Amino acid sequence: MPVFHEAVPDGGPALDGPAEKAWGEFVAEEGSATSISPLRGKHRVIKQRSALARSSTVLGVGVIAAVGAGGIAAAEGRAPVAISMPDAIADHVPQGVASLPVVNSLMPDEEPTPAAVLASAPLTTAGVSTADFEHGATDAGEALRARILQQASAQRQAADDAQQARAEQDAVRAARAHAAKEQKAAQQKAEAAKKKAEAEARKKAEAARLAELAKSYSLPVASYTITGQFGDPGPLWSSGYHTGLDFAAPTGTPIKAVHSGTVVSAGWAGSYGYRTVVKLDDGEELWYCHQSSMLVSAGQKVSTGDVIGRVGATGNVTGPHLHLEVRTTAGKAIDPRPWLEDHGLKP
Repeated sequence: MPVFHEAVPDGGPALDGPAEKAWGEFVAEEGSATSISPLRGKHRVIKQRSALARSSTVLGVGVIAAVGAGGIAAAEGRAPVAISMPDAIADHVPQGVASLPVVNSLMPDEEPTPAAVLASAPLTTAGVSTADFEHGATDAGEALRARILQQASAQRQAADDAQQARAEQDAVRAARAHAAKEQKAAQQKAEAAKKKAEAEARKKAEAARLAELAKSYSLPVASYTITGQFGDPGPLWSSGYHTGLDFAAPTGTPIKAVHSGTVVSAGWAGSYGYRTVVKLDDGEELWYCHQSSMLVSAGQKVSTGDVIGRVGATGNVTGPHLHLEVRTTAGKAIDPRPWLEDHGLKP
């Protein structure tokens, strides 16, 4: 009967015992009837497992056991995690699947979860916060969608609030501008009314002043016709122009003192004929010329309205009239008409 020898790997220990042997090279003893030639080419050799491999396997099993025990311990007291299937898969679940055990049924003191509940539950609740659960979101995608919609709504609300704030600010600015415009218009109106009132007051005051002055000033003749204006040009005057205001009246018409003063001179004055000069208190002089007769003399005091002479045609004249001149303190002749008007008289 042939004897089998096991091929030993190079450098490896010999295998002992039938349980530790594996199939190797078949060798027949020399001289036996069953001896055959050795096989050529590749042949299968099962090598012995080393002690390191065996220890690694043991260690792996121990780790898995420890992790499993820790997971079971950590799961105690926590709510079960529901694992659901999509509708397409749940619709094709074979009948009677509800009777199959689920993960919860393997846990102690837990009620088994029906397959219909599992099928309707979301696949996962990862990423779903407590606030999402409070708003009814149990799916991560639905929760993300809800958060996006909420953020968009918040952004729209913020944009609306900003637009409303801008509109309110524009309204406030417009109201302020309108108020400022109205205030300015009111101020201008008030200033115009004030200026008008002041002008009217000044006019009234001036009229009152002139009326008061008129009491102390008087026109030289009562009935007259103005026949010559101040500044009229002509060869009849040595200066080349008329230097007074002519009041034409019949010969003998009374001539009155325009204002109170002192008679400086009364007599013949060449081309002026008979002339009376009255000096006023402010230093100005009034000349009454071409008189037919004089009723006052030098040094005499006269008052407003006193008759100081009579109208005549003496001197360089073309007819009876009173030539009235007004002279400043410097002796310069000025227009009698505005001077009389400034004192409340209108010739």
